[in-house]
Amino acid sequence: MAEITAIVPQKKDKTRCNIEVDGRFYCGMKLEAVIRNRLKTGDVVSPEELARIQLESEKQTAFDKALLHISSSMKTEREIRGYLEKKGYLKDVADYVVEKMRGYGFLDDAQYAARYVESAAKRKGSRLIAAELRGKGVPEEAVAAALGALGSEEESAKAVLEKYLRGKNAGDRKTLQKAYAYLISKGYDYETARAALASLSGGED
Repeated sequence: MAEITAIVPQKKDKTRCNIEVDGRFYCGMKLEAVIRNRLKTGDVVSPEELARIQLESEKQTAFDKALLHISSSMKTEREIRGYLEKKGYLKDVADYVVEKMRGYGFLDDAQYAARYVESAAKRKGSRLIAAELRGKGVPEEAVAAALGALGSEEESAKAVLEKYLRGKNAGDRKTLQKAYAYLISKGYDYETARAALASLSGGED
């Protein structure tokens, strides 16, 4: 059990308030739900009860906000959960929203990974892409499947190399060393980076 130590109206939305439990921010909640459930400072409640109240009162609002959040670009499940957490929603609400979005086909980490790879492969190597996808919470099997369809990265590495060398002295050894390091930093493996440089110098390593 825990004690509600403050119920404070939100500055940007007067229809919502922040619930503090044991002196710390716990969650956001509609003011109407607070009144209907007779919540007040000093009440001793369980986290499960607060989660139930928030879920019942705000699951549709949270779902609508999540849909708006993905309207400009696809998101991973982890990104949606992080977004909802920052908005003050509890795990039960996030679980509801994620499950509903999955059911409608709005959340699909495997599809996200495939599209991300298709776009990023034009300017990054697979190692960097994999690290970025993992950082977004994409499951390892989805990362592997998306990268498995990538094929050779040599042409991509050549294009990145040519762009990097634009306006530079491509015959200078130090410049080429920096170019090699740049390709590695962009996620290309050593063999791919060497092959790209070799193609530039007519086969010389």
